[in-house]
Amino acid sequence: MGIFDKIKDHFEKADFSVSPQKKLKTISKDFKESFGLSLVFYKGNIIAEESLTLAALNNKTSQNIKTKTNEELIIRASMKVGVVENLFLETFGVTVQIKDKSAKSLIDNKLTLGEALRKL
Repeated sequence: MGIFDKIKDHFEKADFSVSPQKKLKTISKDFKESFGLSLVFYKGNIIAEESLTLAALNNKTSQNIKTKTNEELIIRASMKVGVVENLFLETFGVTVQIKDKSAKSLIDNKLTLGEALRKL
């Protein structure tokens, strides 16, 4: 990855945020528009219903995560896939997987979101 790609990733899509009041389908759609990758939410081992909000999904998981209902997560293209997935778990108590645009293949956790998009 070139130095210009790294710099660009630090500033590109820097305003993408996730709030617990948003529906999963809206978050996934916005994520795909911003990063060209799929964001898939899980309830246990099953893909979660898209009509749920992030807060409602958190209430349905077995994890006991103490989050503020107004807590927001900011995601940037310079962040590694594994870090983003862990932030969702730590912040909202939900499991997510980042996949390619068609949502068929998992993205390597060591890649940044920007690198993953350029490799597709």
